[in-house]
Amino acid sequence: MNFFSRFRLLCHLLRWRFTWNQLDTLYPSPVGENPKFMTARDAAKLIQDGDVVATSGLAGNQRASVVFRAIRETFLESGHPLNLSLVCTGGQGGRGIVPGTLEELALPGLCKRLIAGHFDTFVKMLRMADEGKIELQCLPQGIIAMLLQAQGQGKDFLCTKTGLGTFVDPQSGKGSVVVGKDAQSFVKKQGEELRYEIPKVNCAIFNAPAADREGNIYVKNCAIVGESFEIAHAARKNQGKVIANVGLLVEKGYDEIFLPASMVDAIVYYPGTEQTGSVPHKKYWSFFTKKSQDSIQDSIEIVRFTNNLLRITPRRTPIHSAIARSAANIIVRNIKPGAFVNIGTGMPEEVSRILYESGLMKDVTMFTEAGVVGGVPAAGIFFGASLCPDEILSSAQVFSRCYEHLDLAVLGLLEADSQGNGNVSRKGTKSIHFIGPGGFIDLSCNAKVVLFISSFMARGKSIITPDGIKIVQRGKPKFVEKIQEITFSGKRAMEKGQKVFFATEVGNFQLTANGLELFEIMPGIDIQKDITDLSPIKIALSPSLRTIPKEVLTGDKFLLQWSSR
Repeated sequence: MNFFSRFRLLCHLLRWRFTWNQLDTLYPSPVGENPKFMTARDAAKLIQDGDVVATSGLAGNQRASVVFRAIRETFLESGHPLNLSLVCTGGQGGRGIVPGTLEELALPGLCKRLIAGHFDTFVKMLRMADEGKIELQCLPQGIIAMLLQAQGQGKDFLCTKTGLGTFVDPQSGKGSVVVGKDAQSFVKKQGEELRYEIPKVNCAIFNAPAADREGNIYVKNCAIVGESFEIAHAARKNQGKVIANVGLLVEKGYDEIFLPASMVDAIVYYPGTEQTGSVPHKKYWSFFTKKSQDSIQDSIEIVRFTNNLLRITPRRTPIHSAIARSAANIIVRNIKPGAFVNIGTGMPEEVSRILYESGLMKDVTMFTEAGVVGGVPAAGIFFGASLCPDEILSSAQVFSRCYEHLDLAVLGLLEADSQGNGNVSRKGTKSIHFIGPGGFIDLSCNAKVVLFISSFMARGKSIITPDGIKIVQRGKPKFVEKIQEITFSGKRAMEKGQKVFFATEVGNFQLTANGLELFEIMPGIDIQKDITDLSPIKIALSPSLRTIPKEVLTGDKFLLQWSSR
């Protein structure tokens, strides 16, 4: 990006920031002859007290902002709709800051229950939960997506081994209940499997790029389709309402019809409806669309600049880069070209960068939990989309693929214990501390190889010296005797024969029958002083323990290539 490109992008983002709260819920319909077209306020009035409302989207992608705002305004004016149950797969909140998200519905009386896979962005709902004003239920993201799909097919539940041994398993945790007086879990043990269910959806709300005057819906040039298809069919199967929020009015035949007019009860045309955060459908960013011819490198720079300006993505250090290179070395030794791969958010994004810069990303198929396959997964506000993707599927479709075949999952980690159990879902005892697993449980339970990326200590400080890594400030151990919540079961992984690795700044560990085993150590690290003395758990040493090469640490002359084995 040159100076002028950065300046234009800066102006674009500033314009968005200063206008993001301007949502006209009374914007008139441009299609007076078709009663399906209506204002956002009129669409909100279709929602009844006690409805189970399912929405589609992830992060900044596919927000039905004007409809969410209309529901809020309708409730504040009339006191209705009351006691809604919200169902979504992942993070659709605004962290208590950004307007136009599902947090618009975070009002006592309006929303009585939130069922989701990830809660970190739902700050307002989490605060309500700590005040006893809302019930929270958590299920794995992929499970929710497939339950929505099942409802559209007339099925009420899903049985699977995914989640066994984790906190959603009633025998090892609380089931789906996060908080709520007299709340009942949506997970039960049934034989050797878990039986999942959710309430019947009778209202679907989603954002799509376009509609024609007859009311047919199109998804051409979307960043994701998420759960749009599944929630529409679920609501229709359950005799409910389907509300589509679109940003373009097009002629019939514009593209293949995604949903016919007969499937939709209300269409809210609003020109500010976004493809993704800050980007309206009418001026979509083409690099988020299928078969884009845009430069991936230029697209990466746009996404990185945006996230840095919005302070969405943490600044990474040379230590983080060293961990990522070390993790990438584990990857090329344990999977082959052609692998189906998921790389999560947070520190794993550095691994994605290393693979791309090394030219190896083109050899594997990446995907996102939102259903986007191929290309380079986007980070930060755009998480769930990809740059120059090959396919844009529904999240249910991509998770179904994962359950059938997933070669590698690269995931972050809050803490782990000596049995290889991992926690990513909870960082404290209150509701505000609950993060949720997102797609972590689906991915980690079904991948052949699971690679966790984590610092060895929280709030510690390490630097790179000519002799290697030096720990200059001890932090709080992340490898502990007892974790707060089991999001990953080491026991189940060993029973299934999964390969499980942990990449850190002190070295790399593998889960074995003897627990965590150190098999590679970073240059400069002293096993006694820097590892065993800093962690309360027992760590075994591999008989073939080796020192990680200096070039992995520094990046100087670092070469990443597939193993010939």
